[in-house]
Amino acid sequence: VQLQASGGGLVQTGGPLRLSCVASGGTSNIYFMSWFRQAPGKEREFLAGVYWGSGAAWYPDGVKGRFTISKDSAQDTVYLQMNNLHPEDAAIYYCAAARLFRPRSDWRSTKAYDYWGQGTQVTVSS
Repeated sequence: VQLQASGGGLVQTGGPLRLSCVASGGTSNIYFMSWFRQAPGKEREFLAGVYWGSGAAWYPDGVKGRFTISKDSAQDTVYLQMNNLHPEDAAIYYCAAARLFRPRSDWRSTKAYDYWGQGTQVTVSS
């Protein structure tokens, strides 16, 4: 499975941005797909995930409301809609895919994922 993330860029504080992640090469192997981000000097942080088959989304506490994950089955693409961005949201955003079922709490860990996209940079100007 290959993942291609795109959509990053420079946005003003309070503005929106939509990231895309296109999956290819054996997408029937995907069970769950997520977005993470990593700011300089910080660990990679889980933001949201979606079950590939059902399209059901899952968010950790504190993220839902500004970030929305969605899936376009026809395009094998997962989106992350980000609204009301803050300077602290600046980071490299990564999409990731997992092949196997895991307990929900495991999706927060990078170890749960088998495939990663290359990352897309988001910069928020104050």
